[in-house]
Amino acid sequence: MNLTAVRRPEEMVTRHFGESFFAASRLLAAGALRSVVDLGSGPGFPGVPLAMLAPQVRVTLIESNNKKAAFLNEVVRALGLGNVTVFSRRGEDYPGMAELVIMRAVERFDVSLAVALRMVGPGGRLALMIGKGQVEKAGELGSAIAWSEPIDVPGGHSRVLLVGTKAVNVG
Repeated sequence: MNLTAVRRPEEMVTRHFGESFFAASRLLAAGALRSVVDLGSGPGFPGVPLAMLAPQVRVTLIESNNKKAAFLNEVVRALGLGNVTVFSRRGEDYPGMAELVIMRAVERFDVSLAVALRMVGPGGRLALMIGKGQVEKAGELGSAIAWSEPIDVPGGHSRVLLVGTKAVNVG
């Protein structure tokens, strides 16, 4: 089952798991969380590693591709991740909100960014694992999000972790 373009096992470890655990550790260090949404979860990065590090956090993996959603359900079952739910429809259909919404390497970044912002609860955070060239696009959300400085993700793929806090008065 081809879930990612990365094929070399050593690159899978550093690129998918390493980047995801790096982001999860940074995001969890920022304070207690109860709910996380991983929008466009694909093969489960970074949502599954985050759920593994924080079993007390309720994690929702949103993945509209049926093949990937079936894989995610199997991973959740095999790892016994009782804190994880797979939502196998489009992000636009997700009715809930979370304290933290995270995206990594999603298609149609412009559209996904607006969907993600809607899911972030007031005062919650939006975390993006994006290429450095996408930081400016994220900044176009204006006053809806107060962005921190981008953090370089180790691994040399020009990816950063960009975290912003949603204004309390934004719906």
